[in-house]
Parts: sequence; C-alpha cells; structure tokens
Amino acid sequence: MPSTFTGRLIAPACAAFALTFLASCQSPRPPAPTANSAALPTMERVALGANSCWFKSGDPAFKNYRLAPELNSFSGRPRILIVPRKSPEARPLAVVQAEGKPARLQAFGPLLSEPVGTRMSADIRRWAAGGQGCN
Repeated sequence: MPSTFTGRLIAPACAAFALTFLASCQSPRPPAPTANSAALPTMERVALGANSCWFKSGDPAFKNYRLAPELNSFSGRPRILIVPRKSPEARPLAVVQAEGKPARLQAFGPLLSEPVGTRMSADIRRWAAGGQGCN
C-alpha cells in the first residue's frame, strides 16, 4: 500500500510531465509577416521610401529633382518618376515601375547612370523587399 508521502511526490511529478507534454504539442510560432509582393504595394513602399529618404530629408543629391508618383495606373503598372524640379512636365530622368504578382520591378533612365544611381538601385531593391529606412 503506498504511503501518503509517496503520493505527495507523484502528484507534482505527474503535473510537471503533463505541462511539458502539452507544451510540446503546441503548434510552432507562425512565420513573420512578409511584405505584400504585388505591384501596387511594392511601388507604394518604394514611393514612400524615396519621398522620405531622398526628397523630404533634404538630400543634396536630389535637390534638383522632384518625385512624381503615378501609382493609380489602369495598366497594372504603377510607377514613380523622378523629374527636374523646375520642369516637372519634362521627360523623366528616372522611372521605377512594377508589374504583376510577385512584382517584377524595373528601374531605368539617365539618372541611374549617374554616381547616385548605384545608391538609388540599392534603396529601391531594399524598399521593394519590405525594408525601411534610409542609408
């Protein structure tokens, strides 16, 4: 016949085992949410990043330019344009556009061949992938 002392030890041990067993049965933590990869959300992230990091920050590399977003595109190809500050109607110096899901991003124009073009390309890739902030 078991003693009362043995019974007092078994009950906490069983409770600890049950808690450990239940904890091991829980589903794994869901993966972190990823950035929406469709064309419009991708270009919205790029436009917000470009506006805050290149233009609103007062970056001297972009003082002669202006951002012209064209995100409401019926062609399914939202884009942003970088145009001369004093001639916004002029031919764009850089175009960044996306199409499809997942978004296929394109960036082109003479400004991307300038020294600032390498930085622009890196920023655009980072923002398109869901990254934030300025470099």
